[in-house]
Amino acid sequence: MIDDDEYEPLPPRRPLFRRKRVLIPLAVLLVIVAIFLALRTPDTDRDAMIAKYGGPDASFAAGPAGQRIHYRDQGRRDGRTIVLLHGSNSSLQTWEPLVKRLGGDYRIVTLDLPGHGLTGGTPDKDYSAAGMIAAVDVVAAKLGLDHFILGGNSMGGWVAWRYALAEPGRVDALLLLDAAGMPLRKGEKAPESNLGFRLLKNPAGRWLAGQITPRSLVEKSLRQSVAKTGIVDDAMVDRYWELLRFPGNREATALRATLDREPAMADRIGEIKVPVLILFGKQDRLINPSAALTFHDRIAGSEVVLLDGVGHLPMEEAPDATAMTIADFLTRRLAPPSPLPAAPEKR
Repeated sequence: MIDDDEYEPLPPRRPLFRRKRVLIPLAVLLVIVAIFLALRTPDTDRDAMIAKYGGPDASFAAGPAGQRIHYRDQGRRDGRTIVLLHGSNSSLQTWEPLVKRLGGDYRIVTLDLPGHGLTGGTPDKDYSAAGMIAAVDVVAAKLGLDHFILGGNSMGGWVAWRYALAEPGRVDALLLLDAAGMPLRKGEKAPESNLGFRLLKNPAGRWLAGQITPRSLVEKSLRQSVAKTGIVDDAMVDRYWELLRFPGNREATALRATLDREPAMADRIGEIKVPVLILFGKQDRLINPSAALTFHDRIAGSEVVLLDGVGHLPMEEAPDATAMTIADFLTRRLAPPSPLPAAPEKR
């Protein structure tokens, strides 16, 4: 039994201390929210971007899954058709240097793949190889193209050789420019990649990249992707930055980072029988240039060209050399197109 005289009650809680325990974490949270809101970069305006990067005559092809694929049909209308596919987080704009150099002899069709450029996010959110192949078919159907030369850079190169496997009768020749999809060679390590792609490797980075996309991050990633950094000017950075924030594109980027790229498909690449040009920049820091040799080893009759002092974007870093290499390859390896039958004489 405790004597009442010996009992010492607990000291009363200090209201100020109690308030601090609540207010300090709340203040920290509010600061974090304020910083997030200040740094958050919203989507760009759809109509403004179409006006800026598509122009008044921007062309779109409607697909069965609700796609609205942005494309350009340029060059010589009676020439052989080349369809060109851009890389990840890029757009059809990347091909304009080649259009200027090859358009006098070839009809050149470029398109913004799903989740890119002015195509933006698609209703079906299918950014797999099958979804990309479907986009090519949507544009080909709109333009009445039964067969064509197909080329691609990086991810677009991966889509191009996957298309050649899926639709072998429609591809006359294949142009692989720093193309993705080959496994590492024995003893190789994966390249360091650029800052943007490194962020996409973990869930937190993917979420953050979808909310905060500073222009400086885009510029740094571009400079890390090329060897000739002089091509990275303000207009190029703005283009990549603004189109990355086109509605649906950042979500698509995060979704693509989680997709199965089906690496086993690389074992089938030897099934491709059409002429294949493999062109890589020797200083590519996103895909090991030795991947060009892996493509060559697996595709009988293919040709390899490695460009000195060039990184991941040869069509923008060295457009003259790239265009001349492509033109020479196609001239040597493809028979001239059959002339159209003459119209019957009127009597």
